[in-house]
Amino acid sequence: MGLCNRGLQVHVAHYATSYLREPYDFHPDTHYLVRFVWLDRPTLCQTLDMKILLVEDDPTLGEAVVLATRQAGFTVDWSRDGVQAENALSGFSYDAMLLDLGLPRREGLEVLRNLRRRGKTLPVMILTARDTVEDRVRGLDAGADDYLLKPFSLDELLARLRALLRRAHGVADTQICMGRLCFDSLKRQARVEESPLVLSAREVEVLEILLHHAGRVTAKEAIADRLAGWDEGVGENAVEVYIHRLRRKLEGSGVGIRTLRGLGYLLEVGG
Repeated sequence: MGLCNRGLQVHVAHYATSYLREPYDFHPDTHYLVRFVWLDRPTLCQTLDMKILLVEDDPTLGEAVVLATRQAGFTVDWSRDGVQAENALSGFSYDAMLLDLGLPRREGLEVLRNLRRRGKTLPVMILTARDTVEDRVRGLDAGADDYLLKPFSLDELLARLRALLRRAHGVADTQICMGRLCFDSLKRQARVEESPLVLSAREVEVLEILLHHAGRVTAKEAIADRLAGWDEGVGENAVEVYIHRLRRKLEGSGVGIRTLRGLGYLLEVGG
C-alpha cells in the first residue's frame, strides 16, 4: 500500500499532561509519550514532496517527527546538534527547517542568526518548549517564520509545514499548470488537459521539482539530492532515466524538458 493510501500521525506529549486523556505508549527513558493513529488519504497527500532538515537533540521526539514527516511524503534529514545542522545547511539544499532551540554544541538561535546573516531565506519553523512571549519574540526577530510550542500534535506540525512551503513558493492552491499540463500536489496527479498521466512515484517527484523551478535551470545533482535522504542514495544516472521517461510522457503537453549540458534541466513551455 502506497504512502498516499494511508499515513501515520504521531502525537508527542510530555508526561503527565492533558494528552493523557488518550492512550499513549510511554517511553521509559524519556518524558515523552507517543500515540500512533492512521491518517486518511487527503490529509497525508497534502505535501509538496520536498526536503526538510530537522534539528532536534531529543532522540524519541526526533524519531517521531522523522517517522511522521516521511510517512507524509517528505524527504527528511535529521541533525542532532547545532554544528551538525550548520554542516548540513552548507552541504545540502533544503526547502524548510524544523529547528529546536536548546541544542548541544551550538544554540538553535545562533544557527538561525548565522543562516540569515548569510542571506539565506530558507523557511524556518522553531519547535521548542520555551513558551514565554519574550522567547517567541526573540525567535521570530532572529528570522523564524513560524513558532510551534512543545508538546504538540504532528497533525498541526504537518499542516503548518505545508502552509509554510506554500507561502515560500507562492502557491495559493494545490494546482500548478504550464501549457496544457496541470499538476495537483494534493492528489499527486498530473494531467494533460483532461487526460491523466500515468507516472511512477519517482517521476511524480522529479516533475514536481521541475515545476517548482519552471523557467530556471535545475542541476542534476540537486534533483538527486532532493530525491534522497542521508540513508538512501539516488544516483545521477537514475535521474537521467526519470527525465527520459518524463520527456516521453510529456509529449503533446506543450511543455518540454531541455538539457543544458554542464548545467542541468529546464522545464519550459513549447519544448
